[in-house]
Amino acid sequence: MPYYTLGFPTRGASIQIVSAIARAGADLIELGVPFSDPLADGPTIQHSTQVALEGGMSVSRCLAMVAQLRLNGISQPCC
Repeated sequence: MPYYTLGFPTRGASIQIVSAIARAGADLIELGVPFSDPLADGPTIQHSTQVALEGGMSVSRCLAMVAQLRLNGISQPCC
C-alpha cells in the first residue's frame, strides 16, 4: 500500500503520480491530507506536507482531487 501526500510537489503532478501508482498495480493507495503539524510522520512526509501546504493544499482541494481521480477512472480504494 503506497502512501502519497496530495499536492506534492504540485496539484497537477499529484493527479499524474497517483494515476501512475494505480496503473502500476497498487491494490490500495493511502492519500495523505497535508496538515500543519506532521512531526510524528518523519522527515520525508514532513517535507512533502510542507511543500503541499505552501502550494495551497487544503482538505477541500484534496477531496476535489480524489473526485478528479475517480472521473479519470482510478478505482482503487483510497484511504
